[in-house]
Amino acid sequence: MGTLIGARRLVVKIGSALLVDRATGTLQREWLESLAADVARLRAAGTQVILVSSGSIALGRGVLGMPAGALALEQSQAAAAVGQIRLARAYEEVLAPHGIVTAQVLVTLEDSENRRRYLNSRATMETLLSLGVTPIVNENDTVATDEIRYGDNDRLAAQVAVTVGADKLVLLSDVDGFYDDNPYLNPNATHFPIIDHITPEIEAMAGDGVSGVSKGGMITKLMAARVATDGGCDMAITLGAPLHPLQLLENGARATWFLAMEDPQAARKRWIGAMKPKGEVMIDAGAVVALEQGRSLLPAGVTLVTGRFGRGDPVAIVGPTGNRIGIGLTRYTVDETHMIRGHRSAQIEVVLGYKGRAAFIHRDDMVL
Repeated sequence: MGTLIGARRLVVKIGSALLVDRATGTLQREWLESLAADVARLRAAGTQVILVSSGSIALGRGVLGMPAGALALEQSQAAAAVGQIRLARAYEEVLAPHGIVTAQVLVTLEDSENRRRYLNSRATMETLLSLGVTPIVNENDTVATDEIRYGDNDRLAAQVAVTVGADKLVLLSDVDGFYDDNPYLNPNATHFPIIDHITPEIEAMAGDGVSGVSKGGMITKLMAARVATDGGCDMAITLGAPLHPLQLLENGARATWFLAMEDPQAARKRWIGAMKPKGEVMIDAGAVVALEQGRSLLPAGVTLVTGRFGRGDPVAIVGPTGNRIGIGLTRYTVDETHMIRGHRSAQIEVVLGYKGRAAFIHRDDMVL
């Protein structure tokens, strides 16, 4: 049975309709304050929380007095530019009384499709979380065009969950889960509390969108569930409109849980292990021992470099006798690796002329 209890890292997706009153274009402050209280309670219990929030365009168009209905791309970008600063301020204001520091992280689809930018995003998020910050993630609607948009924050939230290795993802929705038919049109529609495998039959039930209210409908939620569960993350769909929606979910509110078959780290390791190396790095005996103890690979342990690879590319890790030990995603290009191999991490800035990362391959990006 899915639950938030004991979650290590949680991603919560919040739609525009929950945050912004459609009639007035103003923030629904009471609801947001209740969500902030939920976040504070989860953090106190040891759960790291990332919020993926819509709302910038809805807030901005209200401030600018734009009419209802579809907006041209440049109008949406202008509304987002005005709304983003208000959205960030709102989250800061409701979370600060709980002693929570917030950070705004704006992304586009390219940030996940380009490996270098993906690693940068992941490193930034990891650093924020390690510092106790709650990231507020949104699609960068001020610059995103149709070609580089996620298109729906369900998909964005699932990608964020996989990127940060979350074990739980919650989509706060206008429907309390997945049904075999539209529950607004068919009162006899069957609700699914648990889905442990997304079959073609389940996909067919989603149709063109069960909820009919949110932008993406149920199809996009099902796509998000596939991304999340393939990445080792359980995902829930539950009603977001009531006050304290996360507390209600933790207390057993009606929802559908899509269950992952393995944990996020195992899924990530499986993904890395299936990659084709673009080069090889030979390491010394001391580095072999360090890796066997679960440590990262430092530049000091690298003795030889072959191949052509960029930052974020997979490279084979070879021991001093030529035996292949594993594979990992490098944090340096091949040219940089040639320069820093054999050097201590403290010497990297002197060698390269700029600050680098202490690890050549981080332990989370390595499969032995």
